[in-house]
Amino acid sequence: MSSSRSTVRQLGTAVRALFVLTLVLGVAYPLVITGLGQVALKNRADGQPLTLDGRTVGSAIIGQGFTDADGAALPDWFQSRPSAAGDGYDGGASSGSNLGPENPDLVAAIEERRTAVAELEGVDPAAVPADALTASGSGLDPHISPEYARLQVPRIAAERGLGEADVEALVEEYTQGPDLGYLGEPTVNVLELNMALAQLDT
Repeated sequence: MSSSRSTVRQLGTAVRALFVLTLVLGVAYPLVITGLGQVALKNRADGQPLTLDGRTVGSAIIGQGFTDADGAALPDWFQSRPSAAGDGYDGGASSGSNLGPENPDLVAAIEERRTAVAELEGVDPAAVPADALTASGSGLDPHISPEYARLQVPRIAAERGLGEADVEALVEEYTQGPDLGYLGEPTVNVLELNMALAQLDT
């Protein structure tokens, strides 16, 4: 009898602890953190949305493609780096290709991309930078290198009837230095650059 009462008492304690911890950690804590995020860092908490003419066009931290329905590059926009996330820049399927550097499928994909980019930009295949050929680890990287952005300047200028110097200046303006001044390499956010390009063209 004493053993049964002890078991019931322990079970009751466990149920109460589960209930309290669920309320504290499963309800109160997420609400407090969400509230703090909305008050202190609303833009970051909301995913850093970017708007153009009052319309949300994407996020500053998630890349997107600038291609037609068949996946062909739209020639009047700066192009992002390749994406291995789902069908490309799928936020629900973030991933790299997980293929090793000597995998024949990856080697073939890189060579195919090299040929396509060189043809699109009218340059020697050897001039195509690495980030134009390989996907990032997440498949959602919104940045490209300044070298890849500058490679696209002549095409963009010709397609939009703009001066190359004006487009080059835009690339320089949107080139971000390394984090904290020394971590990583300079980058260019493609969506932000294309938004500025759209404004320049109006």
